[in-house]
Amino acid sequence: MKKLILLTFVLMLTITTNAQIKTPQASTSQSISQTVGLTDITLEYSRPSMKGRVIFGGLVPYDKVWRTGANANTKITFSDMVTIGGKELKAGTYAIYTKPSAQSWEIYFYNDASNWGTPQEWDDAKVVATVKAQIYPMPVNIETFTMSFDDITNDSANLSFMWEKVYVNIPISFNTDASVSASIESVMGGPGAGDYYTAAVYYLNTNKDISKAKSWIDKAIEMRKEPAFWYYRQQSLIYAKSDDKKGAIKAAKTSLELATEAGNDDYVAMNTKSLQVWEGKVEAKK
Repeated sequence: MKKLILLTFVLMLTITTNAQIKTPQASTSQSISQTVGLTDITLEYSRPSMKGRVIFGGLVPYDKVWRTGANANTKITFSDMVTIGGKELKAGTYAIYTKPSAQSWEIYFYNDASNWGTPQEWDDAKVVATVKAQIYPMPVNIETFTMSFDDITNDSANLSFMWEKVYVNIPISFNTDASVSASIESVMGGPGAGDYYTAAVYYLNTNKDISKAKSWIDKAIEMRKEPAFWYYRQQSLIYAKSDDKKGAIKAAKTSLELATEAGNDDYVAMNTKSLQVWEGKVEAKK
């Protein structure tokens, strides 16, 4: 009987130890994904609520750096370069800090997003962009701190902050037109060396029209600014398959020379072996 009571006690203790009580977070977290033009943006932040408190000038003191939310620092990630406050920000993740005052805010983009809240030691060198933004009074209280992307066009958007009766926004510019224009020029200008090379190798490996493959690999080599041993290697294989042994040997010798200069032993071995076969020094394996 004593053993049974002891076993029951141990089981109850185990269940109590493993049990975990879950409660809602005081400040809920939110992640927003937004595409502007060709740039993907992700915003991650926590959302405290007023709960009857005075926010700005109270819970959030004036003229002090604020984490801009609660819990971990607010993070924003850009997939491409953007312009904020006249400064270009590279693709990457940044922390957003703010310094609210009675009439305006200063918004800082900080290139160290690993802090919990504000950094223990503020480093001005890590501030990659600063924007001063005017406060627009709201007619009603916004209970929960809210950030959003507004007024979106192909190459611009406003990042907005709302809480209590305060609304603030800052413009972000995107390089959409430059990216699209470069893409248009690339496509409209015709295939590049890499396109011809890829098409030629595909035709070689899939036993398609070898004369087209030959034409494309020649074009790829002609267009490439710097000679590449792997281009000439594929040219030698295509020429050999088209029964142009003389052309294959010439291309293989060029590939061998370039591979030797580059220190690529694999291509040196492959070209050496092919040349021995095509020059009749050894018999090809069937």
